[in-house]
Amino acid sequence: MELHAIERPATAFQQALTEQQIQAVARRAFGTDTMVRSATELGGGVYNTTYRLDLADRAEPVILRVAPEPARQFRSERELMRAEYASVPWLAPIADLMPHVLAADFTQAVIGRDWMIQSFLPGTPAPELLGSYSKETHTAFFRRMGEITAAVHAVAGSWFGPMGGPGHRRWSEAVAASLNLIAEDVESCGLDAADLRQAADAAQARAHVLDEVSVPRLLTGDLWTVNTMLAEGASVPTICGVLDMDRTWWGDPEADWPTRMARAKQDERLSFFEAYPAPAATAGVRWRRHVYEVRHLGALRLERHRLGNQAGVRDSYPAVAAELSALARGR
Repeated sequence: MELHAIERPATAFQQALTEQQIQAVARRAFGTDTMVRSATELGGGVYNTTYRLDLADRAEPVILRVAPEPARQFRSERELMRAEYASVPWLAPIADLMPHVLAADFTQAVIGRDWMIQSFLPGTPAPELLGSYSKETHTAFFRRMGEITAAVHAVAGSWFGPMGGPGHRRWSEAVAASLNLIAEDVESCGLDAADLRQAADAAQARAHVLDEVSVPRLLTGDLWTVNTMLAEGASVPTICGVLDMDRTWWGDPEADWPTRMARAKQDERLSFFEAYPAPAATAGVRWRRHVYEVRHLGALRLERHRLGNQAGVRDSYPAVAAELSALARGR
């Protein structure tokens, strides 16, 4: 087997597999006679470890994604791969854009970690290709992003919260639980999480505002440019694939990452809302957005800590403080 690995420090969060482990996974998935000709580790993601596998008896390559060891996962990010697997039937409206699951093993009997093998999606990762198009054409990309997000958000669920549970009857309960769980993870890293606890308290104190959201909707959790593939040779940036839907959960569409990112800058990304039915900016909607922004910033604080971005961790505190100030003003 030819193994092409990304060089990382031994202390890095993402941990590579050995040739023997990769071969064992392939044989578990496709049979004991399976031979892996080459395994190429792919960059771009910062959570799972991902390989492109070329197999002796398959014309098309496959993608192997391996979750972190259970002990290395934060509680607020636990078993994300299992959540993605459970979400596949609910993501039927965009099934034509997603890779197919060819095999999955959550027993951890082979390599001590969850893993999933998916079909290979053609195209080029958007971060590598989008910049080659003129800014004027980016409106087509973000308009399509709005269409995809709207299709996902149209799916209704039975509870609020994580895809695999625990489920909550009220949205306020799910939001407070999520904020407190992120706070616990932040504190486990030796960092201050008092601001996140304060936001959780605010969510509970004004639960009636959050509970104006009465229908749980499927949220992508993490969909944006980095998780899309673009068709090669298209005259405008054209999304041909969607990847890594492992942070799906049930809640308010305004709490989702793409709706947040579409408003982050006043530029071509606002074309998102030409295809996405944004709600009227009532006082309740505006207040909830501040709660959701604290949750996003708390999750980013964890990710930045994991990646060793201490400046980013420090920057998260004044950003959260600004959101808490808006919550206190009630708008």
